[in-house]
Amino acid sequence: MRMTSSKDLYEAYEKFKVDFEREGKKIIVCAGTGCVAGGALDIYEEFQRLLEKDGLKDQVELIKETEEISLKKSGCPGLCEAGPLVRVEPGDILYTKVKVEDCKDIIQETFVEDRAVDRLFLRIDDEVYPYQHSIPFYINQSRLVLEDCGEVDPESIQDYIARGGYLALAKALEEMTPQEVCDEIVKAKLRGRGGGGFPAGVKWSQVLSYESDMKYIICNGDEGDPGAFMDMCIMEGLPHSIIEGMIIAAYATKAKEGYIYVRAEYPMAVKRLARAIQQARQYGLLGPNILGTDLSFDIHINQGAGAFVCGEGSALIASIEGERGMPRVKAKRTVEEGLWKKPTVLNNVETFANVRNIILKGANWFKSYGTEDSPGTKAFSVTGNVNNTGIIEVAMGTTLREIIYDTCGGIMDGKKFKAVQIGGPSGGCLTEEHLDMPLDFDSLTEVGAMIGSGGMVVMDQDTCIVEVARFFMNFTQNESCGKCVPCREGTKRMLEIMEKIVAGKATMEDLEVLEELAYTVTETSLCGLGKTAANPVLSTLKYFRDEYIQHIVDKKCHAKVCEALKTIRIIPDLCKGCSKCARICPADAIIGKVREVYRIDEEKCIKCGACIESCAFAAIEEV
Repeated sequence: MRMTSSKDLYEAYEKFKVDFEREGKKIIVCAGTGCVAGGALDIYEEFQRLLEKDGLKDQVELIKETEEISLKKSGCPGLCEAGPLVRVEPGDILYTKVKVEDCKDIIQETFVEDRAVDRLFLRIDDEVYPYQHSIPFYINQSRLVLEDCGEVDPESIQDYIARGGYLALAKALEEMTPQEVCDEIVKAKLRGRGGGGFPAGVKWSQVLSYESDMKYIICNGDEGDPGAFMDMCIMEGLPHSIIEGMIIAAYATKAKEGYIYVRAEYPMAVKRLARAIQQARQYGLLGPNILGTDLSFDIHINQGAGAFVCGEGSALIASIEGERGMPRVKAKRTVEEGLWKKPTVLNNVETFANVRNIILKGANWFKSYGTEDSPGTKAFSVTGNVNNTGIIEVAMGTTLREIIYDTCGGIMDGKKFKAVQIGGPSGGCLTEEHLDMPLDFDSLTEVGAMIGSGGMVVMDQDTCIVEVARFFMNFTQNESCGKCVPCREGTKRMLEIMEKIVAGKATMEDLEVLEELAYTVTETSLCGLGKTAANPVLSTLKYFRDEYIQHIVDKKCHAKVCEALKTIRIIPDLCKGCSKCARICPADAIIGKVREVYRIDEEKCIKCGACIESCAFAAIEEV
């Protein structure tokens, strides 16, 4: 159906809303990337087979009401640690770690016998959580952008409209001028969720102010930080929210064409975005004369080749234009000369996904969440040594302690928190002293970190901070486009020194050179990648310098992570002289005679640990 007016949209909303609410008994299978990797699509197909009439007769005896059960896929509800996830409505029953063989029991016990499959409930310590919204992971969140993720079928425009989708667009077109839309975004103080936190409304207003025969809207979906997958979650689960935000931005700035730049490594996101764009065109929400107005706007998908540097604005634009994705020296800002030297709005996925609620509910509603200068919410992907990894959305200003301990269930195995790398390679390291600091754009900048795209890697007491910094330095160096000398050569020299440190071959002079290089690269690099490349090194040097010194002076890695600094020794009082370790050693590094105490030749030892595993008397240890 093609809608030619806002009236058509409102009528579709009323119809689809009734249909959505009448679905009654539902089995909702998470079809986000994490659950799909765990077999969610096979689970969906098994439910589909069992719910078919022939399947019912052969597989399970059901009462008549079972035939009313509907089956649907959803985007990621966030609790990735417990996937694959299956939710049953009505009742808000959440089944975790579901397998194909559980499908029959879920149908039989939940719908026929009116009792839940207890073994599939989430368990935390001694507590059992049968209902999704009773789980602490969800209780402590403020899900505004992600509210419908896990509720609607991402491949159904009808589901999106039933939940109020595109009503914000209709409101903007019917009741607001382009300037008023820009003013509302300015008033809301929506800051770009891609890292820098620049006010989105200011950007839109500037693009509106320029006269041009062509203007562009670009959505940056090039999410490349290790451990970051928030934007992927939104693109996969709520593609229409991004499209609606971009259309509103087009109306506000008088743009005519849009691009979503998304990594080719996100095939499901690409597929669902393409389907959503096609549906929006069919419904008259993209293309000429949207909803019967003068607004004509269309969106194209541009797949990136996986270069981390293309997350930087000028490199991304160069890539869309068909050139090599390398940063440019910008004589003029993107709002004046962006894509093909035309005024361009460039915001990231989460920024556009926030627009719908701001226009529909107002700037004051949006500012009721978060802090004065960083209102609203922020989505984070939390990975590492926490009990509940996944996607969360919390109000700006929420503390690190609340996120790690209340929402994500604390550190695994009861270990002590050590640090968190926030904002990916461009971010910085936060420590125990920052646990009660509010997480917002300005607070993080003050301590030498940044929100970045929102990736959060939590580390426990057994993490080697030096190795973590080396890992991120290696990532950044590999992703450097090589255009400017400070980043191309500086990151390479920094990585070489980091590798010397973890190999136990560095000197204190090397540490001084490392720090000097870090500041030089930060101050002289061309683009944002180079200017933030040294952040992991600088922040870990600031808070964990003693670990660097331990690696350099003592040649020790207290976490026993750095292979070259490991020492394996035989405890004389425990050694029985059985010779088993000597016989199993692949490097012939264990010397001695039967019934006498053996010793290890450290020059020959390759630290493989085979001797430790083979010793029946626990006489060999790693120090």
